[in-house]
Amino acid sequence: TGRKGGHKGRARQYTSPEEIDAQLQAEKQKAREEEEQEEGGEGATGDPKKDKKSLDSDESDEDDEDYQQKRKGVEGLIDIENPNRVIQTTKKVTQLDLDGPKELSRREREEIEKQKAKERYMKMHLAGKTEQAKADLARLAIIRKQREEAARKKEEERKAKDEAAMAGKRLQSLSLNK
Repeated sequence: TGRKGGHKGRARQYTSPEEIDAQLQAEKQKAREEEEQEEGGEGATGDPKKDKKSLDSDESDEDDEDYQQKRKGVEGLIDIENPNRVIQTTKKVTQLDLDGPKELSRREREEIEKQKAKERYMKMHLAGKTEQAKADLARLAIIRKQREEAARKKEEERKAKDEAAMAGKRLQSLSLNK
């Protein structure tokens, strides 16, 4: 039990949000002064009221934009953009476009294409332009001819029976007349 606690057990110090804001403003002011010195060297003799006004206006607009994490190593020298990194962008409710065209998934697109193809095929089939429709119409024509021939044969047989019956009645009537 003679172990002493490591560095992780020490009391932690936290910076308050006011201190962070003050540091950010100081960094911005320093950057502006450097830019002004590079442009014409007027940063040291510039109007202090002007700097205060610009600081006040920049607080709300550029706090989020100007502050970036310090880059380590060569990251500051080379600007690398990862094409695979997806940057999450949050949209306000007023920016959402609900009426615009919705992008369909691959499966939904394929399903719609399948339904349209089926409808096109049915229209062509009903018009008799598909191979299957042509085959069906040919079969129907053959069946109609067969039915007409069968009906004709039945009609002829019925007439033959009627004639035979009439001939038999004539013979009976002739034999009775004698």
